[in-house]
Amino acid sequence: MAINANALSPSLVNELNDLKRRLAAVERKPDVLAKFDRYPTNDWAAVGRGKVAGNVWSSCGIANVTGLVYDRVEVKFITDNFIKGKREGEVRLAAFKHTGNNIKECVSATTSVQLHGGTSRAVDSFVMRWVHGIPFGWDYEDGTSVYTIELQHRYLVGPDTSAITYVAGPIKKNATTDDGLTGFSQTINGETWWQMYYQSSKGWTWQRRPISDDDGSYNISNFHYCVGLPESVIPEAHPIGWGWTSMEGVSTGDPGNINDPWIG
Repeated sequence: MAINANALSPSLVNELNDLKRRLAAVERKPDVLAKFDRYPTNDWAAVGRGKVAGNVWSSCGIANVTGLVYDRVEVKFITDNFIKGKREGEVRLAAFKHTGNNIKECVSATTSVQLHGGTSRAVDSFVMRWVHGIPFGWDYEDGTSVYTIELQHRYLVGPDTSAITYVAGPIKKNATTDDGLTGFSQTINGETWWQMYYQSSKGWTWQRRPISDDDGSYNISNFHYCVGLPESVIPEAHPIGWGWTSMEGVSTGDPGNINDPWIG
């Protein structure tokens, strides 16, 4: 049998073919047309976040990181109104791949951080650093996939419905007239006092409705920033995540699970 001494091993051939695909993808990648600094603005405030879809992971902030150069990112956000035993939650960072036709896949996630809070309302800040696990920052095989890094939350305790203020009054669904609702007055010590009467047969009943701005939820802001940085700048970044916060009552939650239910 003839032996070709210059033949390449199958594994090396595959590696070379893979390298060719990457180089071809780099050639296809569009050049930056506007070579100037861009500073996206964002609202500072922490926004009320209620339970979503039965308390699955839902996103507070979304950063489009398609084309990200570095393998790690730093993010910052703030929280408000986490109160121990009443409004507690957990957050994580998760990376998603979007392949078109509304197909979205979770490809990596940090360990969750449980936010218990203190005994009174407080505004706190968070910085998290993460090795995100997105290959090359973009998909070199097709050059069309979009990647996002998202700040997600879900509840541990709450929302705190005891904080909601209610008012009770007669109400009728789709009422177009006051038929069946009337008032009765009487004079007591020279003053006129009124009482409200309604007929249940006309569809009226007493209803409680919340009237306060506090719906019992905690507040989390969008990303104040999400930026890729080199290892020399954020050496603490880790695949399970690393973070710092001013909040009291913080603990480590479950390991990152890309199969956890989420919405969005």
